[in-house]
Amino acid sequence: MAKTEVKRWSSLQDLPLLRRPRDEEDEPLRVLLWWEPFGRSRPLGDCRARYNISGCSLSTNRSRPQEAHAVLFHHRDLILHGAELLPRARTPAQRWVWMNFESPTHTPGLHGLAGVFNWTMSYKVDSDVFVPYGYLRARQAPARLSLPRKTKLVAWVISNWNEDHARVRYFNQLKKYLPIDIYGAQGLELKDDSVVQTVAEYKFYLAFENSQHLDYITEKLWRNAFKSRAVPIVLGPPRANYELFIPSDSFIHVDDFASPGQLAIYLKFLDKNKSRYRRYFAWRKRYEVRVTSFWDEHCCQVCEAIRAAGNQRKTVQNLANWFES
Repeated sequence: MAKTEVKRWSSLQDLPLLRRPRDEEDEPLRVLLWWEPFGRSRPLGDCRARYNISGCSLSTNRSRPQEAHAVLFHHRDLILHGAELLPRARTPAQRWVWMNFESPTHTPGLHGLAGVFNWTMSYKVDSDVFVPYGYLRARQAPARLSLPRKTKLVAWVISNWNEDHARVRYFNQLKKYLPIDIYGAQGLELKDDSVVQTVAEYKFYLAFENSQHLDYITEKLWRNAFKSRAVPIVLGPPRANYELFIPSDSFIHVDDFASPGQLAIYLKFLDKNKSRYRRYFAWRKRYEVRVTSFWDEHCCQVCEAIRAAGNQRKTVQNLANWFES
């Protein structure tokens, strides 16, 4: 069967929304984060120093919300505090941005929010402000490929164990055929409390998402696997969806195999065949991995989106239908 060609973005800067000329005289824009996500105070970074985005001021000070060009509302905190604690007024030009990085399975309370927000921000590609959990950036020159020494086979870090989840059901079948080291609430302690240091000793990592939705590809792939230089074995959206974001030869999808037993046979083969295993790292000569910084990178990208949108106005009329589709 012929392989379908799928376009990949190599970085956030490749996205049409964010491609615009740099202007040193850009009008300063103010972005207000209404609730600090999950109630935890974090320093908001310098957009220019960290992301080369000029004229962008980030704040959590709610004393003068009318001065903000955009106000960001984190969905989990909106549900916690209630819509009655939204600002009572806004200027016509001000954008209210709904921000959420959970999957639809874990996002309650959407149906009462129709017509409230102007923009969406999420991991979904068709968001008004698309910010994935991670992305690839093209290297300026090809890099030399070097792999750390791997002494162990398969690892999995999991904090929320639920026997009804597809990922746990698949694991329970896969472990019958090969050893898998479990870390987190159900298993071993992380080395120096670091996922990356721990997984770096393994050839493969189970990058299994807690629910399966298009574009929902989280830090389990970008940080836990890629930053650890372990080959990710993914369970999430279909292979073609992963290939929107990463090269086809950078990961192993459970759907590529008729059964967990067949996957186990393939992993054991790669364990003994160094040259075939190394093919899963060839893409690293051309790309480097960037893990998105929560939450300052999200706020900074809103400034870029405002400038790209100009005077265009919109309202999200049916948030639930869009996000759950």
